[in-house]
Amino acid sequence: MNTKITELLGIKYPIIQGGMAWIAESTLASAVTNAGGLGLIAGGSAPIDYLREQIRKTKEAVNGKPFGVNVMLMSPNAEDLAKLVIEEEVPVVTTGAGNPGKFMDAWKEAGIKVIPVVPSVALAKRMERSGADAVVAEGTESGGHIGENTTMCLVPQVVDALEIPVIAAGGIADGRGIAASMMLGAEGVQVGTRFLASEECQIHPTYKELIVKAKDTDSIVTGRTTGHPCRNVKTKFSKRLASGEKDGSLTPEKFEEITLGSLKKAVQDGNLEEGSFLCGAIAGMITEIKPCKDIIEEMFSQADSLLNK
Repeated sequence: MNTKITELLGIKYPIIQGGMAWIAESTLASAVTNAGGLGLIAGGSAPIDYLREQIRKTKEAVNGKPFGVNVMLMSPNAEDLAKLVIEEEVPVVTTGAGNPGKFMDAWKEAGIKVIPVVPSVALAKRMERSGADAVVAEGTESGGHIGENTTMCLVPQVVDALEIPVIAAGGIADGRGIAASMMLGAEGVQVGTRFLASEECQIHPTYKELIVKAKDTDSIVTGRTTGHPCRNVKTKFSKRLASGEKDGSLTPEKFEEITLGSLKKAVQDGNLEEGSFLCGAIAGMITEIKPCKDIIEEMFSQADSLLNK
């Protein structure tokens, strides 16, 4: 499936793996890249030495194929990571939680393709003006930190507003989602939750089990009172957070205190009492764990048959 995104990034399939904090590391990123997509390493707020190691491991595993790093601009290590991707000659950078404008010139001078994740038309336009090569228009169906607009509403509006290619994200787990995204004008897709249930994803088995067993009603949004809403698997912990926000017993400050480190507890320990198991609203469609290669090939085989009926 040749699109402006496959041409821009030099990949076989127009699919980017989400840069999920504490989840997207070298094993997952290299598996997605070697399967024909674009694998991403999540910068998050991880130590720079650790991220350097992950980048080098990925480079070795993909043998010249493209991969990327996601830079969370609100993270305390953003400045150092912005320099690291230049030093390590990372081919692609995606960004979230802010405006990468102050890093753009240096990245472009280094030959890095820059693809910001945006929740609105206004931010998408700003990213195009600042020199972005493409944008990811991410709907509220996504896992983790979310905006309010849905994928189906957001993507065509961003497509209409920009000249650069648009990648759709949020609520995409099979070929039907890819085909729908293309019909809305997207040139590619970003997928996160589906890769949680891949063999190469290094999350705790409890996390994978929650994704595979999830029903359509098993995601919940917490953190609205803090200004940083986040979509999770519905667990006793996440329901307690939502309840505390609703009745006012959980102030934004207390919420931040309770959730500090909760994603790491989910990913590494499978801690159901204190862990935030981030997932998209699409989790109910995921019923089995497969290699990344099989996931990608099945998705695009289905999409191709739908688009060429």
